[in-house]
Parts: sequence; C-alpha cells; structure tokens
Amino acid sequence: MRIFLDANILFSAALSGSRLYTFLDGLRLHAVLMTNAYAVAESARNIAEKYPSRLATHDQLVALLELVPVREYGLEVPLTEKDRPILCGALDGNADFLLTGDKKDFGHLFGMMVRNVKVVSVQMLLAELLSAGIILPSD
Repeated sequence: MRIFLDANILFSAALSGSRLYTFLDGLRLHAVLMTNAYAVAESARNIAEKYPSRLATHDQLVALLELVPVREYGLEVPLTEKDRPILCGALDGNADFLLTGDKKDFGHLFGMMVRNVKVVSVQMLLAELLSAGIILPSD
C-alpha cells in the first residue's frame, strides 16, 4: 500500500504529543508513506511560523518518507492551483491513498477515486485499514 501525505498531515504529525505521528510511524510497517517537496516546504513554512520548536520533529518525519517529484498537469477534477501539485504527487507516486485533513480544498473529493488514488481523511483511512484487516479494532 502506498499513501501520499498532504502538507497538513505533515504539519499535524509534527506537533507535540501528536497521535498522528504515532499512527504514521506504525503505519510505515504496512505501507510506503510518501510526499513531495511542495508539501514539505508548505508544512515546514507553517511550522516555522507557528511552532518553530517542532521543526526537528517535522524533519525527522520527512526523512522517513519517500519523496516523489513535484509536477503539475491537468486533472479531471476541480482543484485550486495550490492543491494541484499535491494530487499530482499522489498520482505520480502511484499512491493508493492521498491522506489529507484539508476539508476546504479536498473535501469534495473525500472518498472518491481520482484515477487510481482514493482521497481520504485520517478517519476514512482508519476505516479502510480496519475493513482490510490491516489493523485490528482496539478493545
């Protein structure tokens, strides 16, 4: 399984005590996690502005990820210009999932397949993993 991480996922995972970081770290046992330099730059810029002490955690996470090239091309779905490199990165990385928390810009695509990539939130990905038996429900 291949999962592309949007900038807001990288940002959230870098915050102190992040359960998302723990989730992603465990997920690496079952999936290739990837992103691109565009998402890395966006998340790093936001962390530097708001939580500069968390840049080291951000960089540690990014070091564990596969980086795919940044490209932008026409898509069959409506997306703002700033979000096209994210979806194009997921497509170029042959991701199964694009993991994003960006409901404003990607919400209209949640649960949809764009070519071979399913756009999901963290909750949706958890449901997919539970359904596939990749993770087991906690008691």
